[in-house]
Amino acid sequence: MKILAKTAMIASLGAMTAGLAACDSKQENAAEANADATRDAAEASADAIEEQADRMSGPAEASAEASADAVRASGEAKADAMEDKADKMDARPR
Repeated sequence: MKILAKTAMIASLGAMTAGLAACDSKQENAAEANADATRDAAEASADAIEEQADRMSGPAEASAEASADAVRASGEAKADAMEDKADKMDARPR
């Protein structure tokens, strides 16, 4: 079920990105692609940590799950900041 939800989320994100891409410069699109890659990398790392946590129990499992949550949140915050910076690229006067 997790995979189905992620697939649906990625597909809808792709559709939204494609729709907005026509309005953005190449530089902004590249910066947003980097933000997406950062988000995807953090998500993959968090998923790997969670898979390890599934093989643990007790405090070790809780610690690993907390670590996965922190990795995911940090990646999301970094990607959001990158996207905000990218959005301002086209707002600058030329």
